[in-house]
Amino acid sequence: MGSWRYKEPSTVEECDSTWETDSESDEHQPGGEEEDSGISESMSPADAVRGAEQLDHGSPQFGDMMESSARMKRSFYAAKDLYKYRHSYPNYKEPRQPNEYRNLRFYLNKIPLVPDGIYIEEILTKWRGDYEKLEHNHTYIQWLFPLREQGLNFYAQELTQDEIKEFQSTREAKRRFLLAYTIMLDFFGIKLLDKNGNVARAPNWQDRFQHLNESQHNYLRITRILKSLGELGFESFKLPLVRLLLEEALVEGTLPNMRHSALEYFVYTLRQHAQRRALLRFAQRHYQPPENFIWGPPKKKRIPASAYTVMKAGNN
Repeated sequence: MGSWRYKEPSTVEECDSTWETDSESDEHQPGGEEEDSGISESMSPADAVRGAEQLDHGSPQFGDMMESSARMKRSFYAAKDLYKYRHSYPNYKEPRQPNEYRNLRFYLNKIPLVPDGIYIEEILTKWRGDYEKLEHNHTYIQWLFPLREQGLNFYAQELTQDEIKEFQSTREAKRRFLLAYTIMLDFFGIKLLDKNGNVARAPNWQDRFQHLNESQHNYLRITRILKSLGELGFESFKLPLVRLLLEEALVEGTLPNMRHSALEYFVYTLRQHAQRRALLRFAQRHYQPPENFIWGPPKKKRIPASAYTVMKAGNN
């Protein structure tokens, strides 16, 4: 292991192991054959870098461009970002000493978030239902849902592996984290049902879903929240939330603008192959137009009849 070196992925195929051959990969959807995933025409790294700002899932133009494209393509930028997250940021160097746990200290109410100077207890007791503040303040989200990557608030520190372990073993921090999660769910129009992470529409869902459908910068927040859930010991909470958002986007039609972000980003925060496959099979059954669904298993390449004849003759 000491000689092993991380190889940076250069294609979408290298980033996505969802449909690798195993006990579930060869299962077919009821009522049809597997569709071409479009992976073979994915963006190159150079294209992804040039278009990253326009191709981010927070950009309204992104959804319009993708939906109008005759042949949609998966974003290498998104695939690589989620690949690094699912693999715990290979080759990521811990930037601080293990005793510097600013994220944990914030959640223990010992230090305020910077630059606002607000303590976690104030957020948990006064911000719930203050949708204007939750919408327009852009500094709190990196503190409430820390990651092992830098966000837009450069005062917020990235998590380290040591801090993650300490956080997961601190009951008070995890209790407050769940309260912060319920505040954001309420902001989105969703309620947490139980300690297993099951979710459902909240009483305010109509107004909040309408807002969420139109304020697409919140899709970036949802991606961050999902990532943070996995980092801090709540991986099992991801599946119910992503399933609900997919159902609202693809079946109920309440969040149509979210469907590409849900498929390109939200699904791929889940670390278990089987869970991603289940979500993508569900999405494929409801996606319209079906020929534009690019997240399914790659279509098995058929050998031309002439080539098959030559191969058979060679074997004989």
